[in-house]
Amino acid sequence: MSELYAKSWLDQHEAELSAWQMEAFKDFKAMINDEGNMYPCIPGRHGFLSDNLRFGFVGDPEALTTPLELAALLKQYGQCSRETGKYASLVVFSQAPPALAGPYTVQDYEQIFWTLLNRISQHDEKEWPQHISTDPAHASWEFCFDGHPYFTFCATPAHTARKSRHFSTFLLAFQPRWVFEEINDSTVFGRKMKQAIRSRLVEYDGIPAHPSLNWYGQKDNLEWKQYFLRDDQEAPSRCPFSRIHSLK
Repeated sequence: MSELYAKSWLDQHEAELSAWQMEAFKDFKAMINDEGNMYPCIPGRHGFLSDNLRFGFVGDPEALTTPLELAALLKQYGQCSRETGKYASLVVFSQAPPALAGPYTVQDYEQIFWTLLNRISQHDEKEWPQHISTDPAHASWEFCFDGHPYFTFCATPAHTARKSRHFSTFLLAFQPRWVFEEINDSTVFGRKMKQAIRSRLVEYDGIPAHPSLNWYGQKDNLEWKQYFLRDDQEAPSRCPFSRIHSLK
C-alpha cells in the first residue's frame, strides 16, 4: 500500500528505505536545502524545513500499477494536508527503470507526465469541484483529485537548461490550492513573494523565466502550462489532460 512520510520520519528511518528511495530523498534534501539558499521555491523550502511536506514513493511512471499507487497517495493526502502546515505539499518520487535515465528527452517525459495525470484521474471517485472549471482553457482550471484542487509540478532527469525543473529521477509535487489563499496577486505578501521567487528563479536557472508562469485566476493565465515546463520557452498548443472515467 502507498504510504505518506514526513521529513522527520524519513530522517530517522533512512536505513529502512530501499537504495533508490534513500538516494532520491538525499538528492531532494540537497536540492531544496542547498547551502547557498538559492533554491527558488521559497514556500517549498519553508515547507521542507518546517516539516510541512509529505513524501511518497511509487514505481515506474509508465507501469500500469503506478496510477493506482499515486491515486492512493493523493486520497490519503487530501484527508490530512490541512493538518500538515501552511506550506503543505506532497512530493512523490518515481522509480525510473534504467532506460528512462538514458535516451529519454524532455518531450518524452512531458508525454509520460500527462499520461500519468490522465490515468490518475480515471481512478478519481469524486465529482469535479463545482468552483473549478473542467476546461483547461479556462483560468479557473486546476488538476483535481478526490475533490481537492492541486497545483502540480514535475521535474525530470532530462531537464538541463531549466535547472529548477531538473531532478535525479522523475518527480511530481502536488500543492493544495488552499496554500495560495495568502500567496496571490491580491495580497502585498503574495506580490512580494512572487517578486522574490521570480528573481531567484532567473538567477538559479541562468535563463529567462518561462512565459507560461503567471498567477492562478488571471484571465491570461492557464495553469496547465505551468505544470510541466520545457527547457526552452515553448509550450504545447493545447492541454493534453482530459477527464475520462473509463475505469468506473
